[in-house]
Amino acid sequence: MLEIWLPLIAGLVLLIAGGEFLVRGAVQVATRFGVSPLVIGLTLVGFGTSTPELVTSVQAALSDAPGIAYGNIVGSNIANILLIVGVAALISPMIISSVALKRDGAVMLAVAIVFSAVAFAMPLGRPLGALFIAGLIVYVYLAFRQEKMSAPAGHGAVYDKSLALQGTDTALAPDAPAQGSLLTPILIALAGIVLVVIGGRFLVEGAVSLARGFGISETVIGLTIVAIGTSMPEFVTSVVAGLRKQGDVAFGNIVGSNIYNILGIGGFTALISPGAVPTEIATFDNLVMIAVTLALVAFAWTGLRIARWEGAVLLAGYITYVYVIWP
Repeated sequence: MLEIWLPLIAGLVLLIAGGEFLVRGAVQVATRFGVSPLVIGLTLVGFGTSTPELVTSVQAALSDAPGIAYGNIVGSNIANILLIVGVAALISPMIISSVALKRDGAVMLAVAIVFSAVAFAMPLGRPLGALFIAGLIVYVYLAFRQEKMSAPAGHGAVYDKSLALQGTDTALAPDAPAQGSLLTPILIALAGIVLVVIGGRFLVEGAVSLARGFGISETVIGLTIVAIGTSMPEFVTSVVAGLRKQGDVAFGNIVGSNIYNILGIGGFTALISPGAVPTEIATFDNLVMIAVTLALVAFAWTGLRIARWEGAVLLAGYITYVYVIWP
């Protein structure tokens, strides 16, 4: 039993710690080279919490475990909405920025539908992976233009995701003063890369062993244990934002994460290790992802807020989902 759970837990710890080191080092290096704080915030900081999902899905795909690779992506999006938004809204009702909702909420729903339709119709090959990544680049570019030109009118989801991460670690602020030599942040970033790679390998090996040891499908493990574990950075940042009464930041953090999970992580996974999405995900869990994404947008649209009772409904929905898919 211990030999199964130990790699799983160690992998998660290394992934999250490595992601923290990687983002922190990369932000400091970019700052030294004079990169705009807004660019750093929208890229390195904004998507820093998604590093565990990226490494885990790519490692799982390379290890011929597509159930874990794509279960992690889809399961993370479902957990982000039902579990994390549910808990954050229970802590403090979310007041939603209309910018984050109208543009980014629509993008989140659109990419969920496109991913699900493509996954049902055909294997995810390298051309589709490249297309998803190109879509993410275009999205971040448009977000940069919007923030640069009309930030006082309200921030979008990617900017809020950056703020959420900075809220848990002020050292990740792109305009923080640089100290010491350039070598130190480079070494920190390199150490982060090593840790996330090792952590991803441990996590995938532990998840496969867990599935085989208990006779549970790798897909279910990917959709639940792996997805929840790799979503812990989003959980922490959203809960901290909720405690600080920054509901719009918590909401934007989840929307930005879900967009990146599909376009970025799904794109890189298909690009590096093309293959079909498991049938059970394509025919059931993807539909759940679309339904809960639509529910989140609908809840946010009513009065531009997510009330505590709506958070309770979302959380109950996650408990029901796990109960349904767990053998």
